[in-house]
Amino acid sequence: MRYKVNLIKTEEGYAIRCPGLPGCWSQGQTEQEALDNIQEAIRDYLIVVEELTQELETRYVEVA
Repeated sequence: MRYKVNLIKTEEGYAIRCPGLPGCWSQGQTEQEALDNIQEAIRDYLIVVEELTQELETRYVEVA
């Protein structure tokens, strides 16, 4: 699965966020480190969402 991320150059390196997942941010000293870190943050985010919603009745909709 692919997610769009936004890199922001800072004095300390790079901040990075995933706009499709509210609150999913990370950082790194290099661009590659920031990208690696956001991959882990996205994985962890999705695991938590799954755990928090597993008891809820769920449906899927398709958007064209």
